[in-house]
Amino acid sequence: MSQLIKMVVFDMAGTTVNENNIVYKTLRNAINTVGGFDLSLAEVLAHAAGREKLQAIKSVLKCCLNLVNDQLAEEMFNVFLQELAHAYEVEPVYPNANVEELFRLLKDRNVLRVLNTGYNRETAEALLVKLNWNVGRDVDALITASDVPMNRPHPDMINLAIEKFGIENPSSVVKIGDSIIDIQEGQNAGCRLSIGITTGAHNRLQLNSAHPNYIIDDLLELVSILDKHNV
Repeated sequence: MSQLIKMVVFDMAGTTVNENNIVYKTLRNAINTVGGFDLSLAEVLAHAAGREKLQAIKSVLKCCLNLVNDQLAEEMFNVFLQELAHAYEVEPVYPNANVEELFRLLKDRNVLRVLNTGYNRETAEALLVKLNWNVGRDVDALITASDVPMNRPHPDMINLAIEKFGIENPSSVVKIGDSIIDIQEGQNAGCRLSIGITTGAHNRLQLNSAHPNYIIDDLLELVSILDKHNV
């Protein structure tokens, strides 16, 4: 018998959280304002989605503008953090469709629910407060970009979750996210399944380029997938 799935690792923005791309709109604004550029949201999403946000800025500068400037990137990142904190205070943020029902179903099945994110811990925890999600009640853990040495597509965040809960084999773990780099993260961690979802940054064609095990349109589709593999 194959390993039972014991943990699902969820990305946050675009996967479990519906925030109307506030993060990447704010990131684009910080890059354009500080640098005097005119990058589109589509360009930012293509090269930044899912990444730790300082690295995301560096990726956008390099890929869109052929520009490598760590000092400029740091300045943009600091502006981004300030503007994002304000945006999360005033803009509406909602749980993604069916996510809270899915969290309850997974708890009933003794499947661990872990959030991981390219945010730093301060930003991620502020977002949980706004959503009224508690670690220990709604989810079992929150792992952020600032908790690990290397970020997506490296597997450090998933590895930390595996270590935290004493999971013996990554083939007991599923990763789900709305960006190519989420899928790659799960693959690099050796997860049983790496799943893309079409509710966020990347569309089905973009997600498919990373060769996920599945692409879904609704989080509740995960239930039948788990049933299929837990046999």
